[in-house]
Amino acid sequence: MEKREVAEVLNAPAPHMVGDGFRVHNFFPSGYKIDMNPFFLMDYGSKIEFSARKNPRGVGVHPHRGFETVTIAYHGAVAHHDSAGHSGVIYPGDVQWMTAASGILHKEYHEAEYSMKGGPFQMVQLWVNLPAKDKMSTPKYQAIKQPDMPLVNLANDGGKVEVIAGEYKGVKGSASTFTPIEVYNARLNKGGNADFAFPKAYNTGFLVIEGSVTINGSQIANANSFAYFKNEGESIAITAQENSVILILSGLPIDEPIHQYGPFLMNTEAEIHQAIADYNQGKFGYLEE
Repeated sequence: MEKREVAEVLNAPAPHMVGDGFRVHNFFPSGYKIDMNPFFLMDYGSKIEFSARKNPRGVGVHPHRGFETVTIAYHGAVAHHDSAGHSGVIYPGDVQWMTAASGILHKEYHEAEYSMKGGPFQMVQLWVNLPAKDKMSTPKYQAIKQPDMPLVNLANDGGKVEVIAGEYKGVKGSASTFTPIEVYNARLNKGGNADFAFPKAYNTGFLVIEGSVTINGSQIANANSFAYFKNEGESIAITAQENSVILILSGLPIDEPIHQYGPFLMNTEAEIHQAIADYNQGKFGYLEE
């Protein structure tokens, strides 16, 4: 199987705040003009220490339509409420997969007990596009807890790969998806090896959350960097230079036009206008601030 080469290892762009609780580096679409379709956006909250606070930091009520938000926690704890009646808390290792689809209001903030204590905070949020036929489907929510995640133990005590979505070495992930998507957390011990294979049509990138890895025996990717791959070849091998955590992303592009306006991700400008009108008319439901 032909190796897939790294196109570029990208350093984290300058951070900005989302609300008062999330300091994020936007790797795409703003930070770098790379094509990770069907992943439209990746906000990476690199590790930061938050001081103790009685009133939790976060982001107030806001709408979404036409896509899914996937939040992966590495440090800290995030609470969620939405207008479809879903709520939950994700702790380190957990994943919150929210399908906004036809329209939802939600809010995200630091979980109360974490907020009272403060401490390290680190997370990733992805926006995963939906195909046109599913953009107006019913919103849903998938809470994926780390202890329940299917995983593959690597040879020679090399670590493990947690399968969030897709399939790795015959082990299927917990999340249901609308299009072919692979999302894993590779947790490698120093010297551990893992190999991956994705169709060359899939857009693929690895975010190094912690540690440092060598890709295909030559390319180094350090913590807080994103290795973006060429759409040539299929196989990728990584070796951990130290204990490392790597978020693996790969997916089949959705070959449809995209129109984005703020929190709406649709196919046409007319659909954006309709989303704004529906939101203004209260059709996304109600959620208390």
